[in-house]
Amino acid sequence: MLFLDELPEFDRRVLEVLREPLESGHIVISRARDRVRFPARFQLVAAMNPCPCGYHGEPTGRCRCSTDQIQRYRNKLSGPLLDRIDLHLTVARETTSLAATAQGGETSGSAAQRVSEARERQNKRQGCANAFLDLPALREHCALLAEDEAWLETACERLNLSLRAAHRLLKVARTLADLEDVDAISRSHIAEALQYRPSTS
Repeated sequence: MLFLDELPEFDRRVLEVLREPLESGHIVISRARDRVRFPARFQLVAAMNPCPCGYHGEPTGRCRCSTDQIQRYRNKLSGPLLDRIDLHLTVARETTSLAATAQGGETSGSAAQRVSEARERQNKRQGCANAFLDLPALREHCALLAEDEAWLETACERLNLSLRAAHRLLKVARTLADLEDVDAISRSHIAEALQYRPSTS
């Protein structure tokens, strides 16, 4: 697990180096006469503010960042790097309360159990997790109905998603189906997976 907080504050050259291991699971270091390949498979988790001051979008109007400042801040992250991050989530700031009550919903224990069962299902079906499917296996295990495939292609065009992003989206949709213990990817799984991909337009 590699956690990078304040992602845009890292040097862009450092972030771009992550592209190779995120894609292939290894990294190659070349020197004058030597070329060494090291295993480098990891899960990347990153966090960033919505703008330089961190208050963009708050109803209080505290943000004083200009549109240009916000765009420059977000442009520190390249499209190819963002393509390799499967889930993009926006988390709203919680209100400050010293007497917060417990929230309802699924517990960590039950969520962990569902994830473990989905992972086992993937290993039985294809011998690896969905994230590691190559292109032939992707076509076999993430097949869609013709109308859903056309719908997805239209959505990817509209959102200006790359082919790499579309493939990763299919893997997420396959995982959502596995979490529900269903064999086929449905339109609802594709639609939910699309919500986790930012538009590059």
